Amino acid sequence: MRKSNVVLALLCAMTFILYVDRVNLSTAAGLMQGELGLTNTQLGVAFSAFGYSYAAFQIIGGQISDRFGPRITLTLCALIWTITTIATGFVGGLASLFVVRLLLGIGEGATLPAAAGALTAWFPQVRRGWVQGITHSFARLGNALTPPLVAGIVAYSSWRASFVIIGFASAIWMVAWLLLFRDDPRGEKLDEEELRHLPPPVPPVSRPVPWGPLLTRLAPTTLTYFCYGWTGWLYFTWLPTFFLHGYHLNLKNSALFSSGVFLGGVVGDTLGGVISDQVLKRTGNPTTGRSRVIMVCMLLSFASLAPVLLVQNLVIMAIFLSFAFMFLEMTVAPLWAVSGEIAPDYAATAGGYMNMGAAVAGIVSPMLFGVIIDWTGNWTAPFYGSLVLLLAGAGLTFWIRPEQKLIPLAYLPTSSRSAPVT
Repeated sequence: MRKSNVVLALLCAMTFILYVDRVNLSTAAGLMQGELGLTNTQLGVAFSAFGYSYAAFQIIGGQISDRFGPRITLTLCALIWTITTIATGFVGGLASLFVVRLLLGIGEGATLPAAAGALTAWFPQVRRGWVQGITHSFARLGNALTPPLVAGIVAYSSWRASFVIIGFASAIWMVAWLLLFRDDPRGEKLDEEELRHLPPPVPPVSRPVPWGPLLTRLAPTTLTYFCYGWTGWLYFTWLPTFFLHGYHLNLKNSALFSSGVFLGGVVGDTLGGVISDQVLKRTGNPTTGRSRVIMVCMLLSFASLAPVLLVQNLVIMAIFLSFAFMFLEMTVAPLWAVSGEIAPDYAATAGGYMNMGAAVAGIVSPMLFGVIIDWTGNWTAPFYGSLVLLLAGAGLTFWIRPEQKLIPLAYLPTSSRSAPVT
């Protein structure tokens, strides 16, 4: 088995575990809500706790990964999220639930930026859309399998046991990552074809990050990812509860409907990466292969989500939610590819900055969803905001220009370092 495939498999396993953990809380939320005595607003506050530290550690984690490498960074991250996941199984109320989710956000904050750095080092540009897509598709597979998995664990034990089990699975992954991954692929035993297709080496960043140009160049990408994240976090945090209470289903049936919707994301993540890479190969134009694909997918997600506000039939509702989620997830791979292509020398920092957009959405969106439900009793009302932001995200893609790479200050002549860097 090729070493690059081992790296890809490890990162796929990581994203699977991370999103099992995230949807575990939303799947168990109905039972936790009753046992811990939480209102919908309080549950939304607990959901959003993760987002505060997760957002704060995006750029910090990206810088740590660029400086010390993904191997050390993700090992430390896994240690933190293992402990806090297990601790979630022992919470006794809103305060303790809020604290463990806040700490979990620290552990998971650097994971995707560090993974982006690892993929940038191990895979060439023409494959990055696909590898980003396949890793994120495993995240959605985690979303899809978690509801029935948790329902089964609850049936035999309790919602608390589900967090303990996932925590131990995280510990196993941590050991495998530490033993099998290395930051520099050229130090590994690779065959000739793998060596021939490796991207140029990216040394650990010891020079200053050009913050002004970096923030400016990636601002449209970050804002677009915020628009993605607004709706994405509604799915990740509230979808099982939406079916459980909005349509008065039992835990088993709400889990099955949630899984069906999340399977749309599995298809979307993989398909988005494949389509983006193919368009890039055929046109040779990164703007067409990345930015225009993102725009079209956001518009298709808007068109699929709009009927959710009008239909009453549960099955039809679930079908439209599935297509809306599939098209939404098709934007993920090209967005992550863009951040690495604009700033390849700062891939993890750039990925962290972009992902901070979705993380901020993860603070506001779940909390606002709970508030709106408590105020109106209408479980579809929060999706109005999603429609607006999907259109905004599609418009922002006109300012995403992946062909304009960020040039590190160290590579510029001294006389030009004060000039704008593009």
